[in-house]
Amino acid sequence: METKPKGSASLAAIVSAFVPTWITGLIFVAIFLVVRRWYPNIYAPRTFIGSIPEKDRTPSESRSYFNWIHTMRKVPNKFVLYHQSLDAYLYLRFLRTTIFICFVGCCITWPILMPVNATGGGSSTQLDRLGIGNVKKKESFYAHAIIAWVFFGFVMFTVARERLWLIGLRQAWTLSRPVANRLSSRTVLFLCAPRDALDESNIHRFFGDGAVRIWPATKVEALENLVSNRKSKVEQLETAEMSLIRRAYREGRKRAKKDPSLGGHMSYDVLPDSVKKSIRPRHKADVSPLNGKVDSIEWLRGKIKEEETKIEDARKAYEISETNGSAAVFVEFKTCAEAQQACQQVVSSNPLALSPRHTGVSPHEIIWNNLTIHPARRISGESTALAIVIATIVFWSIPSSIIGVISNISYLAENFEWLSFLKNLPSPVIGLLSGLIPPLATSWLSKMVPNIFRYIFKSSGSPTNTAAELKVQRWFYVFQVTQVFLVTAVFSGAAAVASELMERIKNPTSVPELLARQLPKASNFYLTYFIIQGTTSAADNLLNYSDLLEYLFYDYLFDKTPRQKFSRYTSMKGIAWGKLFPKFANFTIIAIAYSCIAPLVLGFAAIGLLLYYFSYRYNLLFVIKPKIDTKGRAYTVALQQLLTGVYIAELSLLGLFGLRRATGPSVIIAILFIVTVTYNALSNKYLAPLEQFLPADLIALSEREGETEPLLSSAEEGRAQTTSHIQHLGQRARVPQTIMEHVLDPLARFFEPQVSTSYQAMKAWLQEDDSYDSDDIPEYTEEQLQKAYLNPALTSPTPLIWIARDPMGVSKNEISENEQCGLKASDQGAWLDEKGRLKWSVHDFGEVPIWKQEMTY
Repeated sequence: METKPKGSASLAAIVSAFVPTWITGLIFVAIFLVVRRWYPNIYAPRTFIGSIPEKDRTPSESRSYFNWIHTMRKVPNKFVLYHQSLDAYLYLRFLRTTIFICFVGCCITWPILMPVNATGGGSSTQLDRLGIGNVKKKESFYAHAIIAWVFFGFVMFTVARERLWLIGLRQAWTLSRPVANRLSSRTVLFLCAPRDALDESNIHRFFGDGAVRIWPATKVEALENLVSNRKSKVEQLETAEMSLIRRAYREGRKRAKKDPSLGGHMSYDVLPDSVKKSIRPRHKADVSPLNGKVDSIEWLRGKIKEEETKIEDARKAYEISETNGSAAVFVEFKTCAEAQQACQQVVSSNPLALSPRHTGVSPHEIIWNNLTIHPARRISGESTALAIVIATIVFWSIPSSIIGVISNISYLAENFEWLSFLKNLPSPVIGLLSGLIPPLATSWLSKMVPNIFRYIFKSSGSPTNTAAELKVQRWFYVFQVTQVFLVTAVFSGAAAVASELMERIKNPTSVPELLARQLPKASNFYLTYFIIQGTTSAADNLLNYSDLLEYLFYDYLFDKTPRQKFSRYTSMKGIAWGKLFPKFANFTIIAIAYSCIAPLVLGFAAIGLLLYYFSYRYNLLFVIKPKIDTKGRAYTVALQQLLTGVYIAELSLLGLFGLRRATGPSVIIAILFIVTVTYNALSNKYLAPLEQFLPADLIALSEREGETEPLLSSAEEGRAQTTSHIQHLGQRARVPQTIMEHVLDPLARFFEPQVSTSYQAMKAWLQEDDSYDSDDIPEYTEEQLQKAYLNPALTSPTPLIWIARDPMGVSKNEISENEQCGLKASDQGAWLDEKGRLKWSVHDFGEVPIWKQEMTY
């Protein structure tokens, strides 16, 4: 009977991770079910909040404990596409695609590789028996090589099919009437614009006859500072006004209690002048000890008027001087087609002029300070940012390596004498240290990185939040693969065998056998990683306790004005595509990489991804309002990143087969690797242009069709309605209609994407739902068009001073005094209740004077 390998504690580690995380997840879900009804602005704002147009709200019959489950079952994913954004829908589809890949991987690998591994003749025990390290016979590796061809071929086909499907959807979505008629669809941002390109008179010279309007963007730093100071002073004035109103109300209540003849009510006008003066807020205007305190309200009114005068003077004196390329220009074109053409053509012989270009940019996502960076500084800034990001990734390997070492703490205790005391710890404690702590630490460290990268890219010159987010996505993916996967996996395995390697140096022929047996045990770390991510983290997405605690903390302790209350209540949670796509792409990369080495990982990954899919589907239906729209580009990048898992898996198998001197399987995998490289190069060559730009023939076709004509033009009707080969065979075989609809049709859509993912097919798919409204076309006033892409510092008015109505009548007096100073003020939609608590019109945003319906550009 073979002895158990020392340090093999995979089952104990998994159980130690599973039990506490599953209990924690259940507790989180239970708390979520209870508090969800109490704080709908945190857990279901998309069902009622006034800042969401009624047509875009998620239908919800009640706020009972479990009604949301019925809503999730009833509302399809396409609802997110129509009423949120393309990225939100594609994110859910990405999670479904990764779950599908892992599930099919289980169906392919488990029935064959698990029995082969379990009966491989090795000495591994527990879950390690299911890995390739338990295989001793070289002939058995042919099974792994053949399954690799089948599964990796399926992954590559799925990625190619999804890319074709996305191309068709993006074309149909972008050219649909509601989207194509948006101002952003017809506008192109040109960076590094020369001085002449900023003149309206030169619009056709630089941008062609299709250009109809330009918005220059030049440096206005001084004006931006003035506008920022004015906004800050207005907020301070509102705080001071509310302090006066509260003090007056408290004073009035005290006097009313003392004087029964007042009937419990008292007016601000009857308060003695000395009392009125004593309750007014005061502060020191400067730090000098010689100056006394001033009346805060009067002082702030004067400062706001001073800022207004400076702003008006600065705006009148504003003119466009020589820029030396440190400027940008937004150009509106007549049609989406002309905007696309302008974005693709070379406008200037100067390689740095009017480049780079961005289309589909909305005003709210612009980083104005980054538009006016000199070309040389922009290039150097981007280079510096990349250097910092790469250095961050490289040096992050230090804490990641430590985590990897800890994950194999039982091996260390066996092989290093100074750590032998760890052997005396109880088994559950060792399982906790090796199974729960490392994945938690890895998850916590990973959360910090996207914010660091985002700050770096925004500081280095990214013109829009979307451009910065796409850079975060690309480089956070590099971080995820190198640090969360490769570095952790290498050290997780290397720490386990390092000391034994020293023992085997005298007998080098046994080293390959040792590596082939021990390195796959690094998969144990990712089994527990998927457990923690899929239970605790997914449940945390539902509970969202950090946002709840933040809301309660600021709402009760710090938000003292109606504006602060309103902003806190209506500030909906966003979603960072640059953080989430790489995280779950790496999930799938790990699963694919281990698919033929430790197939069990595929199952754990599928379950973890499924739980995440459920939590994010809830959030996108009820909670989240995306603030960044990449228009499908994030999904394109994520799909291409999945192939990293195929490459890593193939190289790992080549290494393992080489170490075991399995020549036949090595040749099979080497051929597969060449096929993968060829496939990747050809697919990028032919699909990348269609993913980046809209084809001219489709743009012309969409403009000719019009929505009043038949859905399909006669030129394309036959191609769009072509029956696939699978459907044709089913018809010839006279397959029953039920089987055709539920079996053959889905197979045809998946395996023959050239038919189901064409532009016309995707256009029909997009418009088949009742939620699609082809007449939902934004209409803009001339004033909105003139200001759309101007720096807000050039156009923003002085904010309205919003205070709360009170029983004493203080607010009416303060509104009158503010208007006498030339400042607009209002107490509409906010009031003090009988206990002096601040309330505002939560259920009717029409009464909120500072609220305006957001315009879709």
